[in-house]
Amino acid sequence: MSDSQVEGAASTSGLGSRKRRWTELLAGRVKRQMYSPGTEQKLQESAVHLLRRHLNLNDLLLEVEGAPRKTLCLNQLIDPEACTNLSSSLIGSALRDQASRLGVPVAVLSSRMVASSITQICVSDGEPSHRVLLSAEQRKKLSSLLEVAQYLLAHSMFSRFSLCQELWEVQGSLLLEVVWQLHIQNVVSFQELLESHADTQATVAWLFRNLCLLCEEMEASPYNDIASAMLSDLVQMFVLRGFQKNLDLRRNVEPEQMGQLAFVVLQRMLIFALEALAAGIQDGSPQHKVVKCWFGVFCGHTYDRMISTDSPKRFFSHTLTQVLTHKPVLRVSDAVQMQKEWSFAKTHPLLTGLYRRLFTMLSPEELVGHLQEVLETHEVNWRHVLSCVSTLVICLPEAQQLVKDWVARLLARAFENCDLDSMVTAFLVVRQAALEGPSVFPSYADWFQASFGSSRGSHCCSKKTLVFLFKFLSDLVPFEAPRYMQAHILHPPLVPSKYRSLLTDYVTLAKTRLADLKVSLENMGLYEDLSSARDVTEPHSQAHQDVEKAIAVFEHTGRIPSAVMEASIFRRPYYTAHFLPALLTPRALPKTPDPRAALIESLRRADKIPLSLYSAYCQACSTAEEKKPESAAPGMKVEAVCAEGPLGPLAAALRELRAAMTDPTQYDVVAARVAVVSERLDAALGRAEEDGSSGGSQIQLSVLTPGLEQQEREVADLLLTCFCQNLIVASGFASPDRQGPWASRLVTAMCGRRLLPVVLTRLCQLLRHQGPSLSASHVLGLAALVVHLAQSRSVLPEVPVGLPAPAEGLSVAEFFSSLLTFSTSETSLFCLKFCTAVISYSLCKYSSLSRDTLCGCLSPALVKKFQFIILRLFPEARDPLCPEDTADPPWRPLCRPSADWQQAALCLWKQRTFQELLKEKEFHLTYRDWLRLELEIQPEVDCLSDTERWDFQQWALHEYFLPKPSAAGGCDGDLQVACAVLVDVLIDFRQSSRNFNYSENSDLVLSGCPGNRDIFSRLQEMAAGLEQGPAAPRSCSPPQGHFLFGVFRRRLQALASGWDVAARLQRQRELLVYKWILLGLPPSIVVGRPQASQPAAPDCTEFFHLVNSELRNFSHGSALTHDLTVHFFRGLLNACSQSGDPSLTADLVLTACQTECPLVLTSALLWWPRLEPELRSRWRRCLQGPLPQELQRLWEAQRFGRSCLLPDTASPAPGPAWLSAAALYFEIQRAGKDRVKSQLERLGCQGEELLVFLFFFSLMGLLSSHLTPHGRPHQAVDTPKALDICAEILGCLEKKRVSWLVLFQLTETGGGLGHILLRLAPDQYVRLLPFAFYSLLSYFDEDALIREDAFLHVAVDMYLKLIRLFVAGETSALSTVASRSRERRGQGDPVGLITVARRFLLRSIPRCPKESFSRVAKVTRRHSLWCVCRRANESAVDTALPLRGQPGGVALALWPLTCQAVVASFPVPRPRVSGGCTRLSTVGFLQLLATSADYDPDVRAALLSRQQAGPDADLYREPRLF
Repeated sequence: MSDSQVEGAASTSGLGSRKRRWTELLAGRVKRQMYSPGTEQKLQESAVHLLRRHLNLNDLLLEVEGAPRKTLCLNQLIDPEACTNLSSSLIGSALRDQASRLGVPVAVLSSRMVASSITQICVSDGEPSHRVLLSAEQRKKLSSLLEVAQYLLAHSMFSRFSLCQELWEVQGSLLLEVVWQLHIQNVVSFQELLESHADTQATVAWLFRNLCLLCEEMEASPYNDIASAMLSDLVQMFVLRGFQKNLDLRRNVEPEQMGQLAFVVLQRMLIFALEALAAGIQDGSPQHKVVKCWFGVFCGHTYDRMISTDSPKRFFSHTLTQVLTHKPVLRVSDAVQMQKEWSFAKTHPLLTGLYRRLFTMLSPEELVGHLQEVLETHEVNWRHVLSCVSTLVICLPEAQQLVKDWVARLLARAFENCDLDSMVTAFLVVRQAALEGPSVFPSYADWFQASFGSSRGSHCCSKKTLVFLFKFLSDLVPFEAPRYMQAHILHPPLVPSKYRSLLTDYVTLAKTRLADLKVSLENMGLYEDLSSARDVTEPHSQAHQDVEKAIAVFEHTGRIPSAVMEASIFRRPYYTAHFLPALLTPRALPKTPDPRAALIESLRRADKIPLSLYSAYCQACSTAEEKKPESAAPGMKVEAVCAEGPLGPLAAALRELRAAMTDPTQYDVVAARVAVVSERLDAALGRAEEDGSSGGSQIQLSVLTPGLEQQEREVADLLLTCFCQNLIVASGFASPDRQGPWASRLVTAMCGRRLLPVVLTRLCQLLRHQGPSLSASHVLGLAALVVHLAQSRSVLPEVPVGLPAPAEGLSVAEFFSSLLTFSTSETSLFCLKFCTAVISYSLCKYSSLSRDTLCGCLSPALVKKFQFIILRLFPEARDPLCPEDTADPPWRPLCRPSADWQQAALCLWKQRTFQELLKEKEFHLTYRDWLRLELEIQPEVDCLSDTERWDFQQWALHEYFLPKPSAAGGCDGDLQVACAVLVDVLIDFRQSSRNFNYSENSDLVLSGCPGNRDIFSRLQEMAAGLEQGPAAPRSCSPPQGHFLFGVFRRRLQALASGWDVAARLQRQRELLVYKWILLGLPPSIVVGRPQASQPAAPDCTEFFHLVNSELRNFSHGSALTHDLTVHFFRGLLNACSQSGDPSLTADLVLTACQTECPLVLTSALLWWPRLEPELRSRWRRCLQGPLPQELQRLWEAQRFGRSCLLPDTASPAPGPAWLSAAALYFEIQRAGKDRVKSQLERLGCQGEELLVFLFFFSLMGLLSSHLTPHGRPHQAVDTPKALDICAEILGCLEKKRVSWLVLFQLTETGGGLGHILLRLAPDQYVRLLPFAFYSLLSYFDEDALIREDAFLHVAVDMYLKLIRLFVAGETSALSTVASRSRERRGQGDPVGLITVARRFLLRSIPRCPKESFSRVAKVTRRHSLWCVCRRANESAVDTALPLRGQPGGVALALWPLTCQAVVASFPVPRPRVSGGCTRLSTVGFLQLLATSADYDPDVRAALLSRQQAGPDADLYREPRLF
């Protein structure tokens, strides 16, 4: 319509003739309404509303500016290239003019213009519904627009509220980055924009959608920094407003609106993330990206600017609560069944990452307290709670003890109030923490036993608490894993006897449940873990592990393990069906029996292997194909990438660990990666890592023959190789002290009770058997591993490695030191490398720590070995160091490919810190340490030549250690002290098990000298130097004796006393070394040099004491060995050559031997045919005279013995009689005659005393033949012949009516026969005289014996001593020897002999005169005391029970062993005199032999009958006993 038309229409309207403008029309309308109240304000609002809906700003600007301003449009305002000539002031002026014409506030108009421009920017690149970030072009346009808005805002020409209203109108097109740009450019803040919207739910929905888009877009966006800043600012604002403590009440909006809005947005984002995790999300999916990004906002640096407020802490606490209580749909029973799947390694990494980030804002105490509060006040999601517990104990080591304390409080509260919730929480938390391994928490079995296995447990308070406990355990049975029920059964709670039924009912229920699950307690392994989270392993797989463990224990102890013995009795099904087949796996048997073969043989001898099974095993072994045994230590080779197979996941976890360790500050990330590695290790090994604590137990492994299964070796190689590679990579960018905790955390994962033996065994293979072939990177990596293991020694068990290790075992650090040897040049150089690497790494790793901490990380033995090898190989190291030498530890040079190890070792030696470290007493290389290490050297393969080795030893002995003060490990210049220490060390070295063998006659013999023989040469040189001094002057003070015997005496006193097999073998080994040293030193040590004043015999007291107290007990028969005898007489001749009267010196010494050491003389008689030529030759050559009188006496005694066996008349016997008797017996042995009765009868009157001594020597020969499986060269008489010789001598004695019972009543007191004869026989032989007595029973003349008063005394005494020998097990040697030889089988049966002796007593008691009873009083009082005081020997009872019902009354022969307890209750009447005999004697005898009619009614009846009988009418009538 034209203007004229509009005017015409107006004029014809009838309202007026003049045409009016639009403004006049508006003014008129206003004028007509201005009198109404509020109409002006309503009109303005209506006008603004109309403009907003229908006004085009471009046209408005054109209308205002006219034709010259046509180019000034909105696009020009927001286009930075097109509006370079336009200023913000021009735009503001135009907006102001237009607003005045329109009557609209300029602020409203400006806000509308900016909002419209923002909308155009957001839609300029297409639909923004799936974006939150601007493009680069959009960002430039927005920047120009914001400059204009800032100008308008600065000049009060802009309304924030209006802009917010406009933006909410177009919220569908609004990008989140635009809102953030408005916020950071201070145009409109987040809070103003969000509070301006009346619909809170719509605001939350818009924010949630954009936050999800932002998180999804952030990872792939090229503007990641902008997106991160946006998200950080938003989260900070939400946390600050949503979790502020005091709201700002001065604001015009509702004080709770912004806080509620922020709270709801954060809550909705967390719920979305948790639900996505619960539903299962795929890596790389949009949901995964959103959750990962949102959980990333919990990093601490996001809240750096809010550190002064408590809002982040409240936010983190609230988030943790929401996570723990999100959808609590799982019941306790579900948690009990499923919690093993919620360990740290099995929990989604995003959730564990969230936990770790939440933990950074709260202390461990606050976290544990928060957990406790949530569990007490909320329904919880058990999966989240238990996975949180796992993360807590894994990532915060200091929280582990807090969890233990929390559990203890829960238990106390549970039993105090019978609170089931506390009980459930305690058990679930403990089981969850125990899933994470021994480095984190004790095993469940250990915890359960510690909590309920003693009277200190809270469950012992009352019956109510016991009922509560077992009711709880019973309720768990249908849901829990078999492992936990097995732990409850095998480690049951301590229950008072009157409530035992509660435990019995539970055990029955648990066993029923195990049977339903097809899990048998009987099929459990001998050494099976009860606390593993995995399912029960198959019996056959566990059996192989048990066999290896049993072999290791047997090798260490020499005895069948108690677990094996118990299983053979109480767990027979598993033992026969699984253990024995695994042990008896057919193989090619080694020539020298190994520990497995020795264990099998021990079990066979103990009748623990069925004969059929053993025969089948032997047959299979004999037909087995001969194979070369695989090397014990194959090369440590691992594929670089294990993408497939069981090691693939483990290799991937180790690679992730390597990636995480590049940032040493991310401790929680490293801990998480190590936890995953630990979980993958379990799967790779095919069994669960035992989560029992390692402390307080021991690891069994074989150092000489370490072995691993193939799977174990592959896992160990992968683990060790990755450790070495990681170390080299880490050392490339940081020194050890700046590499973070990755190494210590990974080593902690290796310290499980099952993985640690695998790692140690593999390290043993590598270091001891393959050390010289290891590469430099392997040496460095293994050295660092050893350092970290040593740092963890407080939580690691000891490692017993067998002899010569100490009985209590070695720490892990000392164990590794023991693997380093110097036997060859190659091993010496490897030891140098390894020690250098270990010490250098320690000095670099712990340089900033205290000296005590550094010392604790180093093994003193390893530091001493480094000193030893550096001084031995480098003469320049023996010179004093320059004080200005301050070289750094050579760790960096060692990591280079072309490392010079020898130069690095010298550099370390000169390093000031190391030299200061050597001043610590524990690192002193003492003289004793040096000797031990030098003895390991094998000269034939030594890296030093003979001359170099001699020079080094001379320098070390005489220049270094001899003048060195004792406080520093030296000898204070005392050569005698140096010799004594050398002897002591030499004995210890020779005590090593590899230096002993067993001869055919079961005697322990010393093998050839191993190690460095030059050290013994140095001892000989020093001993000779001491002997070359002047003779000791005669003085009033007693002589101190030779240092050598002082060493012997001190060591013997320290040995365990007793006559059990172990103690005897230990003592025999010690004495064999003593003899070896004595024979290698000058004979003058045995027979000292004569003193200056005459007459004086050389001092032989020390040697005589050694012979009488020790060597006598390991002689055979009544003589020392030939070499020791010859050595003594060589010393005697040497002393005579230095004496003024040689003959007198010899006579004095040999005369002293007759009373002080008669064994020397009998030894000379035994070896006289070989000894005499040397004696005569040396005497004639050196002394030129006839033999001394005492030597002549020995010759005459030997001639007498030889002449007695000739048909001619025997020569007279020289005195003393025992000497002639010894000579005669030895001649009988040499001649091998068993019929000597005719020759003995020709001895005449002088032969009576001689016959008694001869009978004694024959008894010793009889016992020696029983104890010796094969005759020795000097003993050609076997057991039957020895018995015949004794019988013939006994016959001669009885024929001549010579009493011989005195030989069985020998004592040291009184100077009688016992003084001599007891020094001629070993104590074992003297104790076995009862066996010899009753072995000759069939040769006794009973009628003659019964007439002797001493007979009953001796017979009873021998009988009781025989039983005591049987109880003590000392007759086992006799029976063992008899069982080995077919021809002796049945001759040495102690049980049969006891039966015969008992029958003999029953037959003889009624025939003895009453006077014989008076002499029994002493015996009865002595043995009654023993019987009353000694407890019943359970092993003897067990031995007797199987013998019941056998012929001969064998079971009755053991009645004194099984009825000792009756003795104490037997009535003892007061003594009274009757017929000249004390009633006490008879009653005591009755107590001794007939304490119970149930066990021996015959003996009891016989004694009572004989006691009550009248006068002896006929002492020889047959007894009527049966």
